[in-house]
Parts: sequence; structure tokens; C-alpha cells
Amino acid sequence: MKKVEDLKVKIFADGADKAGMLEMYAKPFVKGLTTNPTLMRKAGITDYKAFSLDILKAIPDRPISLEVFSDEFDDMERQALEIASWGNNVYVKIPVMNTKRETSYRLIEKLAAKKVKLNVTALMTLTQVRDVVSALDPDVPSYVSVFAGRVADTGRDPLAMMAAAVELLKVAPASELIWASPRELLNIFHADSIGCQVITVTNDLLKKLSLVGKSLDDYSLETVKMFADDAIGAGFKL
Repeated sequence: MKKVEDLKVKIFADGADKAGMLEMYAKPFVKGLTTNPTLMRKAGITDYKAFSLDILKAIPDRPISLEVFSDEFDDMERQALEIASWGNNVYVKIPVMNTKRETSYRLIEKLAAKKVKLNVTALMTLTQVRDVVSALDPDVPSYVSVFAGRVADTGRDPLAMMAAAVELLKVAPASELIWASPRELLNIFHADSIGCQVITVTNDLLKKLSLVGKSLDDYSLETVKMFADDAIGAGFKL
């Protein structure tokens, strides 16, 4: 079994809590960070720009993805250009479509032509991957973020699809595929096995990295002890 330090896939921490982001930044195996409006709202962020600039000041040397939040493409473009101006390590997250189901491909093409580093997000089909790759500048660094975890939530195994996505990205050498929304630690090894370049992982999942390679016999015993301790603590009698 591979050790974490031997994996080729780059681990990006996904979150919006400053303390948690700095904790992950301190770990050498975390190669970048991502966030989104949903995570920011859960973290209680109310001033988007102030929070983003604060994080970028604290983390100036690893890629950080920050998302637009307008639903209109003209305003998305304005937001994207402003966000991109905040730092050389900024990747602007653009959703693959808006809430009206209108695709973002034309906007992606316009921003890529202006050399904006993009993270195109919320993809779930190979058709979307193909069309996004066609819109990107093959020489401008970018990420194509496929929500493999959400695909798995529908009862579909995302592994074959993600492997096919790796192949589709080969025509854009500056772009990298992200395995997004993983549901278990094993997904890191899945992503590595197919040559997926990046996986975004929440802090909760990253905390399980200490379990990698753990003796299953020892883990079994620890589980039994946990059940026993809880039964005693609950004061069960029969």
C-alpha cells in the first residue's frame, strides 16, 4: 500500500474557516486550498473580499481558488477579473453553468483569453469536461473540477469517468483535473491510481490520514474497546 508521501496526486484542502485553512497550510502535503460560497456561509463569513484578502496575505505561495457568486455572466466576468487581481496564486472558480442552466463556456473562453487562471467547477459529465477543455487556453494554468463525490451519491461509480476525464485534459497541458467532493479517504488513492492531478479534501477527511496503513487487527480491537467503553459509560444493564 502506498504511503501518503509517495502519492503523485496533489491534495488541496477545502474549507473556509481561517484557523482550519492555516492548519492545513502548515502541512507540507497540502499543495493548495479551495473554498466556495457555501463553505464561507457555513463559516459565518459576511465580508467576502476582506476574508479573501486576509487569507491571501496569510497564504501567498500556494494556489487558492476563490469563486464568483453572480448568476449573470457579465457580472461574473467583472467579479472574476477583480478576484484574479488579488494575487498571482489566485484561481477564479467559475461554475460550469448558471442557475438558468445556461453554460459558462463563452465566459470561460473570454477569461482564458485574458490569461485568467480558472477553476471551472461543478462539472459532473464527460460532455461538460470536453466542452470546458475546448474553451480553455491550453497554455494558461487552470483546473477542471469534476464533482466525483456527487456523482457517486447518485449510485454511479465515478472512477471510469474520472479516468476518461484525465485523457480529455491531455490536449490542455497547462490544465489539471480535480477530483472534487470526495466521500472517503480512499478516494485520494483512487484519484492517484488514474493519474488525476488534484483532489480537494475537507479537513475532516484529512484528519483521517493518520489511519493510512494502520493494522486492521489493531483497528478491530480499538473498535471493540470503543463499543465496550460506551456500553459501560451508558450504564446499560440486562
